[in-house]
Amino acid sequence: MSRRYDSRTTIFSPEGRLYQVEYAMEAIGNAGSAIGILSKDGVVLIGEKKVTSKLLQTSTSSEKMYKIDDHVACAVAGIMSDANILINTARVQAQRWDKNHGFQLYMSDPSGNYGGWKAAAVGANNQAAQSILKQDYKDDATREEAVELALKVLSKTMDSTSLTSEKLELAEVFLTPSGSVKYHVHSPDSLTKLLVKHGVTQPAAESS
Repeated sequence: MSRRYDSRTTIFSPEGRLYQVEYAMEAIGNAGSAIGILSKDGVVLIGEKKVTSKLLQTSTSSEKMYKIDDHVACAVAGIMSDANILINTARVQAQRWDKNHGFQLYMSDPSGNYGGWKAAAVGANNQAAQSILKQDYKDDATREEAVELALKVLSKTMDSTSLTSEKLELAEVFLTPSGSVKYHVHSPDSLTKLLVKHGVTQPAAESS
């Protein structure tokens, strides 16, 4: 039945369903997790990388985190070809954005819906992640506490025994002491130190 109604994103089935949108939502549900957390002094974005090949140049390649403008960044989950179109559109729109509203976190989906959030999760196991965020999020959390919460959520929801820097991307948007907005992506070494600090990674195995 769906074959008659899934050739366009604007064709509704007799039940009122948009199959192309549902397919896209399903792709996101099977993608690596992406989590955003709003803190009182910035925004934390973290994502689960699915491509972990040692041949990938991590210093120039990004799977989850993208800079939109000096004051805007995003984390993505799902089909990257679709994400790239949205990212390019967002980069144009960001040029006209009012920067006087403070730090904000938004989440959108393939249906076109979007909204402001204090903490949000998309991708694999997003319901479990959202449940932990709802329980542990605090309105007055600092950026450091938001990073700790993001790592905790992924450590409990990722299909992996432990977190490593090869499996994650972590970015932050915050104000510098001079008052300018900065977008910062953690290096693998920095991310490893954070994982060890917050106890969500296994120590390196000792050589026998």
